[in-house]
Amino acid sequence: MISRPPIAAAAVLALLLAAYANHFQNGFHFDDDHAIVNNPFVRDIANVPRFFTDATTSSILASNQSYRPVLQTTLAVDYRIAGGYGPVAFQIDSFVWFVLQLGCMWWLFARIVDRSAAFLATAVYALHPVCAETVNYVIQRGEIISTCGAVAALAVYAGAPRLRRTQAYLLPFAIGALAKPPAMVFPALLFAYVWIVERRSAAASAKAALPSSIATLVLAGWIGRHTPPTFVAGARSAAAYWLTQPFVWLRYAFAFFAPVDLSADNDWPLLHSIADPRAIAGVAFVAALGCAIAWTARRDRARPVAFGLAWFAVALVPTSITPLAEVANDHRMFFPFVGLTLAVCWAACLWRRAAAVAVIAGVLLLEAVGVHARNDVWRTDETLWHDVTVKSPDNGRGLMNYGLVRMAAGDYATATEYFERALALTPNYSLLHINLGIAYGASGRLVDAEREFHTAIRLAPNDWRSHFYYGRWLRQIRRPDDALAELELAAKQNPMDEETARELRRARGR
Repeated sequence: MISRPPIAAAAVLALLLAAYANHFQNGFHFDDDHAIVNNPFVRDIANVPRFFTDATTSSILASNQSYRPVLQTTLAVDYRIAGGYGPVAFQIDSFVWFVLQLGCMWWLFARIVDRSAAFLATAVYALHPVCAETVNYVIQRGEIISTCGAVAALAVYAGAPRLRRTQAYLLPFAIGALAKPPAMVFPALLFAYVWIVERRSAAASAKAALPSSIATLVLAGWIGRHTPPTFVAGARSAAAYWLTQPFVWLRYAFAFFAPVDLSADNDWPLLHSIADPRAIAGVAFVAALGCAIAWTARRDRARPVAFGLAWFAVALVPTSITPLAEVANDHRMFFPFVGLTLAVCWAACLWRRAAAVAVIAGVLLLEAVGVHARNDVWRTDETLWHDVTVKSPDNGRGLMNYGLVRMAAGDYATATEYFERALALTPNYSLLHINLGIAYGASGRLVDAEREFHTAIRLAPNDWRSHFYYGRWLRQIRRPDDALAELELAAKQNPMDEETARELRRARGR
């Protein structure tokens, strides 16, 4: 038991602030570039109404344009407060949403288990190093708001029965869904809560989930209608992606207990055969998870474990059924770990309460150290992508991105080395060929440079970047007519890109 809750809460808050103290200056990375830093719509708060009607404002990359108006609104507010792209305002905003989610988690958990156990579970989640992968990544604030919306909605439903009849809990749910779609599994979470925790029949649970199910259908239709047709999820093979996901679930579960191999861009491969031992292990894990949920759901004291495990499974469904470009991503654990934390911590309390409290106190200190270390990794592109090349050495994109960092520093020899290593892993990656062309051109290898630019255009003829970088290089080597043709084509393919517009004006002599 926790004898002095206020003191314990203050201690955990202080530990949380200490763990994240080195996070607030961390910069923008990866998808932040096309969605925030180079996105002109973020820079004017007057665009907020448009965010809710036009998803092309979400990114300068047509294939990445998705409908997340609540997320975009928060980014525009941050830009206004900071007066630009000062990272502190953006990182504070993400952290505030994270703390709000933690408060909602404690309120929800305290409706399911006793307050001491609810506090321990919330503290373990708050300081889990996996959460740092989401909190540090600005564009993944959508994951935080989405999770917060689902948690808050269920907390209102569970903790304020009088508001159930008004359906007030649907408001935070809708906010979460309009930040990122995974929150739309809320009806399944509500069903599981009513059925497992409140111990009502399946029919009564379905009835309780009906209003949110209707709201989900409406939201899904609205989001689908406003998602541009150019959006691409990105998976090369849907069948292989689905086959791989059970093993991904197993690795996510392992990462809860041993978050030792976190990476901003994983190199987990697709599986192509059900006979693969990893596929078998994954299917066995999912089956064992289902059995554990069923077994604990039949035992009164263990029902919180069942609900937490059900949450873990339900929250993984959206990224498991939608074939995405990356087989796995560490920030995808953020939402599912809400339930897994409850399940593990309550199971530990059932086993031996005093021992659990002592062990968890030690775990929190280790977690804080892990969070602090991951924050350091997310500090700059140099630290982030070097870490990726160490943790995910078979990730061609990670190798390329570290090469980009070295090229930006003028270290073309190292950049070329990493680009060529990446080429062996991803020979059909058009952006890699563009960067090789830039590196070869800067090193005086003009024939090799032109070959790489042509390869990039052949692989992605409709990607304006292939034409832009080729055109910029052609202008640098004094082939103005060829440069102008390429830059005009790039501007036609993506009129939103400001850098292309500037380069085109130079090519025209303006």
